[in-house]
Amino acid sequence: MLKLYNTLTRKKEVFKPIKDKIVKIYTCGPTVYSYTHLGNLRTFIFEDILKRVLKYNGYKVIHIMNITDVGHLTSQADTGEDKIELAAKKEKKTAWEIADFYTKAFKKDLKLLNIESPAKWIKATETIKDQINLIKILEKKGFTYKIKDGVYFDTSKLKTYGRLWPAKMKAGKKSKKNFEKYARIEPVSGKKNPTDFALWKFTPLGIKRQMEWDSPWGRGFPGWHTECVVMSIKHLVLPFDIHCGGIDHILIHHTNEIAQAEAAFGKVPANYWLHGEFLTLKKGKMSKSEGNFITLANLIEKGFNPLSFRYLCLTAHYSSKLIFSWENLKSAQNSLKNLYGKIEEIKKEARKKLKLKNKSKIYRKYNEKFLERINDDLNMPRALSLMWDLIRDKKVFPAEKYSLLLNFNKVFGLSLEKIKKTKIPKQIKELIKKRELYRQQKKWREADNIRKEIEKLGYLVEDTKEGTKIKKFN
Repeated sequence: MLKLYNTLTRKKEVFKPIKDKIVKIYTCGPTVYSYTHLGNLRTFIFEDILKRVLKYNGYKVIHIMNITDVGHLTSQADTGEDKIELAAKKEKKTAWEIADFYTKAFKKDLKLLNIESPAKWIKATETIKDQINLIKILEKKGFTYKIKDGVYFDTSKLKTYGRLWPAKMKAGKKSKKNFEKYARIEPVSGKKNPTDFALWKFTPLGIKRQMEWDSPWGRGFPGWHTECVVMSIKHLVLPFDIHCGGIDHILIHHTNEIAQAEAAFGKVPANYWLHGEFLTLKKGKMSKSEGNFITLANLIEKGFNPLSFRYLCLTAHYSSKLIFSWENLKSAQNSLKNLYGKIEEIKKEARKKLKLKNKSKIYRKYNEKFLERINDDLNMPRALSLMWDLIRDKKVFPAEKYSLLLNFNKVFGLSLEKIKKTKIPKQIKELIKKRELYRQQKKWREADNIRKEIEKLGYLVEDTKEGTKIKKFN
């Protein structure tokens, strides 16, 4: 049985899809005003793992991901500039050009990290009419009010508002104080309640936006939270199975999505809500607004394989904070190099040994253990540990071991199936001879410098009892 931690109920539950063997998922995509940083990418890796685990369990997954290309303001308090319009000013491009450029950059990052694309991409700007229609429904049902800068949702009218909040957020007099402390710091003049949020923002007088539309309430643009409600239900219908995002979406964004869906349609959008924890630096979480972020391109520039970052993410549970450092990434890269080397050896041995027609008892045991671990709320650290136990286990036939590893890789997504026999170039062979000579002369520093030079060229040096082995680092 697959068990997932549901933020909505604050407990781990047995997953039960609405329709047998079909799972509908909506994941909050990027706001495309800049390159996606590693903290965001960690969330997308977690969501990819979720999809892979569902498929491993035999489910057909229908995945929708949005692209936020309008309406995401610089402040959580529904104030400030639109992030894409602001980026357009800085880069002296149109807002449409900014959105298109960073959407393509995001999709490139997904490909480099072996993150599977959704069944359907949907842009906020493609659903403006749908968003206006949703606000009309909310208005008709008495959940809206209009002030100087826009149309707002009156949270006091919805008794169930704050479904995703922890108990301490809902506790009496502390509720308002906690919310203002952790969520909305800046007040908006005219709002009835601190938790109220914008459904439609008016274009300020004297300002011409690049992205603005006519509406029954005035010319402007939709609120960020309204966009996701419409985009999620457009192709999935209410309710769907799973809604995912980062942990920072719990208090406001996802809370406000649920509020609108309940007010308009009487339904919570999804049955299960899963949230990925932050990727942190020593000084705090990785954040574009605070200027302390690292991109995938930064990793590649420093000579790291993008899949080293994916491997690093597998070493921590998605609901636990993961500390990023170059040392940690280097360790992950070394582990990945070692893994590729082991796979190459096992694949070579598997060709020599007779393949068994029927899977052995130990083969079935490893398969069962792997399924048990990934089904325990996507426990990748334990699944990764099992993979290394398998690699070291001499009782498993090479052919079965290789077969199991390829099966595990369907979840890990580390490209183990692409590992090929290493062909050592002449340049590398000459460096190996030179290094061996230094080692014989006990010139360890010089030998180590040669090793580093070989690794920069994309090859792993491993000293064994049988001699030095060279493996290409894919």
